[in-house]
Amino acid sequence: MISDIFVSILVLTGSLLAFTASIGILRFPDTMTRMHAATKPQTLGLLLVLAGAGIRLWDTVDFGMLVLSGIFALITAPVIAHRVGKLAYQEQRMRDDLIREDEIETHRTD
Repeated sequence: MISDIFVSILVLTGSLLAFTASIGILRFPDTMTRMHAATKPQTLGLLLVLAGAGIRLWDTVDFGMLVLSGIFALITAPVIAHRVGKLAYQEQRMRDDLIREDEIETHRTD
C-alpha cells in the first residue's frame, strides 16, 4: 500500500518533469536554453520514472534493464548536450547577450 503511493509519487513527479522539459524545448528562444531544458529535467524525470518502476519490479529480471537504462541516460545526456552546445557555438546559433567571455576562442590553440 505505502509502496504503491511512493511509486505513484515518483512516476508522477518524473512525468511532470519530462512534461516541463518538453514545454521548455518548445518555448525557449535559442539553442542553449533549449539544450538545458532537454537535458537536465528530462534526465531527472526519466530517473524518477525508472526508480518508480524499479520499486515495482524489484523481484524480476527487468530490474537490471531499468538500472542499465538509467546509467545509459546519465552517461549519454551530458555528452549529447556538450556536442549540441559546441555545434551551436560553431554555427553561431546562440544569443550574444548570453555570453560574457568567449572561453572557447581564448583557449583555442590552432
